[in-house]
Amino acid sequence: MPASPYVTRLRAHIGHDLLLLPGAGAVVRDDAGRILFLRRGDNGRWALPAGMIEPGEQPADAVVREIFEETGVHAEVERVGGVAVHESVYPNGDRCQYLSVWFRCRAVGGQARPDGDESLEVGWFEPAALPPGLSESILLRIETTAAPDGPAWFPPPSTT
Repeated sequence: MPASPYVTRLRAHIGHDLLLLPGAGAVVRDDAGRILFLRRGDNGRWALPAGMIEPGEQPADAVVREIFEETGVHAEVERVGGVAVHESVYPNGDRCQYLSVWFRCRAVGGQARPDGDESLEVGWFEPAALPPGLSESILLRIETTAAPDGPAWFPPPSTT
């Protein structure tokens, strides 16, 4: 997964130091209530569609773009699921802290397929039969988007 030109330019100045970046992710459900997952190209783990918000891009536009790029599925944003900060350290040593907003989305078209780079496999999973080894943050995103009209989630003040 190549870094965006924006991040590449920043990394030229700061090296591997911590970089705060905006991110958007989705819990995409189909009409049967199944959840869309992709097997990541960088670590082989199952994950939800997500990615960076590019300069000038709104979070909802970014998540719709990322869903399609990574999975081939067209989706509509239904509501905000939540917002939180999480840190990632990449194999090359780059440290990032993402301010992530995630959305509850509904599949409206397209054909689920991997892109061969960011996603190696794409699949729909029943909520009672999710892929193994999911992180706590993925489970939180699924839980906070379960209700069609639920409130947006965020960590209470002073939570790390």
